[in-house]
Amino acid sequence: MPLIVVTTSPRVAPGLLSHHAWQVLREGPVRTGSAGHPHLPHLEEAGVTVEVVEPDPAALVREARDGTVVWLGADEALMRAVGHAALALDDPPVIEVVPGSYDLPGGRLLDLVEVMDRLRTNCPWDAKQTHESLAPYLLEEAYEVLETIEEGDHAALREELGDLLLQVAFHARLARERSAGEGGFDIDDVADGIVAKLVRRHPHVFADVKVTGAEQVGDNWEAIKAAERAAKNDGDAGSVLDGVPMGQPALSLAAQLIRRAGRVGAPDGLLVDPEAAGDDLGARLFALVRRAHEAGLDPEAELRATARRYRDRVRAWEAEETGEA
Repeated sequence: MPLIVVTTSPRVAPGLLSHHAWQVLREGPVRTGSAGHPHLPHLEEAGVTVEVVEPDPAALVREARDGTVVWLGADEALMRAVGHAALALDDPPVIEVVPGSYDLPGGRLLDLVEVMDRLRTNCPWDAKQTHESLAPYLLEEAYEVLETIEEGDHAALREELGDLLLQVAFHARLARERSAGEGGFDIDDVADGIVAKLVRRHPHVFADVKVTGAEQVGDNWEAIKAAERAAKNDGDAGSVLDGVPMGQPALSLAAQLIRRAGRVGAPDGLLVDPEAAGDDLGARLFALVRRAHEAGLDPEAELRATARRYRDRVRAWEAEETGEA
């Protein structure tokens, strides 16, 4: 006879169980070690009796040799003890695990929200942070993500994306402490906003718009953005440069300005020609960014790649000088 362990996910609404789980729970007898198990009210409503007992691994496996026993919940320590108790018997019962509910994609994000709540409430450092005090960490984590991508370190990318995700969750948790009138919002508002934007800007996926390729997708995206700007400004579409963050690194800033201006056909000569720039270093640098754009290159990435090569060569030179090569 088996000992059947029914597992459930805390990230799925109580009462939502698999068909197999309902079958074994109705066949019983059912035991659990938690009087506060969230599924108990739903099982009671469905006519399933669950006995709350003090977990006794040895008694469970002995009883399961004589008849089926269903255990609701799977504490890791308990299951390890049950396994040891079963191995100690000459004729151990079969132990079967029946998943009652599975984590949905994105379910672990709920854990992040819960952990962030506890940190904000119980950790002195987290409790005193503000949007302003966290800003340097947001930039730092974003650059660390960029570095793992440039180095092709996909294992590290997972961790760095987690650090960046923490910053999003942290800022949303801070904003939740303000009222709506004071610009307050929560993580669900953040997710809702980006979902709505993605659906709105992808009518070829979520509506009946037809496209012939990625270029047309980009054109549609810009047209929708222009319409959104006009809606926000009482019909005034504003400038194509609206929304460009001027605080970003200068190379990527210049590249984004050039890219945006090109969409409305702005002429190249709006800034002095590099040949006539003389000592205007900024104009000459801007012209180099424009050349990179025309060549289909990312000037920020190109300069970063050169900087990495320079770093490696300096380190090699240092090693040679100190005899450590």
